[in-house]
Amino acid sequence: MDRNRRALLAAGLALTAGAAVTTDDSRADPPPTPVDGGLDAPIWPPPERLSLWPGAPPGSPEILPAPSLTMNGPRGERLLHVSGIAHPEINVFRAPRPDGSALLVFPGGAYRFVSVQNEGLDVARRYTPFGTSVFVLTYRLPGEGWRRRDRVPLQDAQRAMRLLRRNAASFALDTGRIGVLGFSAGGHLAADLITAFDERCTKPVDEADSLSARPDFAGLAYAVTSLQSRISHGESREQLLGAGATPALIARRSPAEHVRSDTPPCFIMHAMDDDAVPVEASLEMIAACRRARVPVEGHLFEAGRHGFGLHPAPNLPAAHWPDLFAAWMDQRRDLLT
Repeated sequence: MDRNRRALLAAGLALTAGAAVTTDDSRADPPPTPVDGGLDAPIWPPPERLSLWPGAPPGSPEILPAPSLTMNGPRGERLLHVSGIAHPEINVFRAPRPDGSALLVFPGGAYRFVSVQNEGLDVARRYTPFGTSVFVLTYRLPGEGWRRRDRVPLQDAQRAMRLLRRNAASFALDTGRIGVLGFSAGGHLAADLITAFDERCTKPVDEADSLSARPDFAGLAYAVTSLQSRISHGESREQLLGAGATPALIARRSPAEHVRSDTPPCFIMHAMDDDAVPVEASLEMIAACRRARVPVEGHLFEAGRHGFGLHPAPNLPAAHWPDLFAAWMDQRRDLLT
C-alpha cells in the first residue's frame, strides 16, 4: 500500500469516532488538500460534518454496528466504501462562492455499504466550484440490526433535509433550492424521499422536525425506483426489507407507485445496458411523473452499464450527464425566479 493510500485510509478511520465537528452556526475552514487516491480524491471524511441525531438514532440495536471503511479495486479509484454506520452524518462540502443551491447526495451500495467516493466525493468535486454546496449523507444501512429496517434510510434522509433547512443561513443556502441526488440504492432513497417526504417515520426530536423534508428537485441516477421483482435490484430489496417481505411492504417502499402532484421535479438518468438495475425502473418513474404532471427530464444512454458515477468511459455520450444535470438545475432556478 503506498503512502497516499495509507493517508486516505487513516483519514477515513476517523469515522469510528462517529462525532461531528461542526455546530449549527459554525463555518469550516476550506476543504483539506486533496490526496492522490488515483483521481486526486479529497480526504474522507471532510473536516466539517453534522450529526443527524442528538442521541441514539431511532430503532438502535443493543450493539451498534462497528464502523468499517474499505477500498475496493486495484488502486482504490472512486471505490471508497463505508459501512457499519452507527452515527449517520451529513458530510459538508461548501461551495467557495455559494449561489444558494445545494445537493444532498445519497451514494449507492445496494444498502450494504455507502460508495462515498464514486458517488459522493466526486459529486462535490464536480459541483462546488460552480456555486452548489454538496452534502454527502452517510445513512444507516438497514441490515445492520436496526428495528423497522425498511424505514431506517428514509428516517435519515428526512432528518438530513430538515437539518439543512434549519442550518440554511449557516451554510448560505436558499431554502427553496435544496435538491437531492441519488445513485442506485441511494437513488431508491432519493425517490423514496421525494414520494414519502411527509411520511411519519419517527417521533420528533427537536424543532428541526417541524420543517419540511420535501426536496425542491431530485436527480435519480440509475436508481432503484421500485422493489417489484420485475424491475428491481434484488440485493437492494433484500437488504432494505429483509427476506420474505410481504407484497404490501414491497409496494409501500416502491417509489414509482407513489408519485403524486407534489412530488418535486425530477432529472432521471440511466444506461440501457445496465446489468444490475434494469432501465425499466427509470422508464416506470418517468411514466409515473408524467401521469402526475410532475416536471421530468429523462436521459437514457445506450451504453454505460451500472455504477459509473460521474465517470463513465469518456468516449461515451453518458459522460455528458453531469453537464446535463447542471444545465437542468440552472433551468429549475430560472423557473423559480
